[in-house]
Amino acid sequence: MTRPSSGRQRLSIITPVYAEEATVEACALKVREIMTAELADYDYEHIFADNSSPDDTVATLRRLAASDPRIKVILNSRNVGPFRSAANAMRSATGAAIVPMLAADLQDPPEVIPRLVAQWEAGSLIVWGIRTNRNEGLFLRASRGLFYRIQSWSGDGTTAPPHGGEFQLIDRRVADSILSIDDQYPYIRGLVAQTGARSTTVPYTWVPRSAGKSKNSFWALADQASNGFVTTARAPSRLALMLGLLVSVVGIVFGLVSLVWLSITRNGAAAGIPALIVGVFVLGGLQLFFIGLLGEYVLSIHGQVRRPPRMFEVERINLDTEPSDENRPMA
Repeated sequence: MTRPSSGRQRLSIITPVYAEEATVEACALKVREIMTAELADYDYEHIFADNSSPDDTVATLRRLAASDPRIKVILNSRNVGPFRSAANAMRSATGAAIVPMLAADLQDPPEVIPRLVAQWEAGSLIVWGIRTNRNEGLFLRASRGLFYRIQSWSGDGTTAPPHGGEFQLIDRRVADSILSIDDQYPYIRGLVAQTGARSTTVPYTWVPRSAGKSKNSFWALADQASNGFVTTARAPSRLALMLGLLVSVVGIVFGLVSLVWLSITRNGAAAGIPALIVGVFVLGGLQLFFIGLLGEYVLSIHGQVRRPPRMFEVERINLDTEPSDENRPMA
């Protein structure tokens, strides 16, 4: 069913940036090119959320905003990472549909946006961009693939589709729904999936960076994956319970068998020493693994309850209105 139109609608595109002086202008110009050509029937705003960049990113953004009022800038007081920064910028977005995260490095091609919009016009409230092909190293591809498989298995049916990220298009109602959650570390794709709104997918190729160097280290990616895992996964804690019960039963059965064998042969002690050593290492490894897993959940709860001082907006450029009190930054 085609979405009814009431005049020109606005599309909001959000780009969190940190030290992206080499790519930020190309990103703004490419979005302008796409919006004025293929999506000329839409108004748009391109909101850049800067995470206190130490280079000339802010100077470039000021120059771009001075020449084009559709380019809007939020300067954060500190680096809170791409997810928190994008979520905060969404609170200032005014579009009927929102792209929560278009990376400044253009690895998610802006040329895909018209395809996302077309599916939204056709009635989908969530249009996932699916990275069906990644131009990156084998190790990172394999690591991402493993994460998506584990997340899909461990979720409760409301996880993001495999290889779907924050480069997507969501209806205003979906955005309002996820922004109503008081989350100090929002996992945007997980929250979007949990709304359960009607969705579809658009496949595309994830291309190499146009310039500069990625600021996402392996450990930063691991932190984001860990946050997404504990945010959306319920199965691991239940698995720990069931596996613990299973190991306990196996241990009891093994103990009884060993006792019977010793009473029959009178020579079972020596044979039981290797089994005892293996059992200690297996049980110790399982305990450490699940203690670590439990620690991730505890850290997530701790971060939600005992928060650091809030990030605040140092400056807003081409944004006329201040966010309301309930929409203030929570990072």
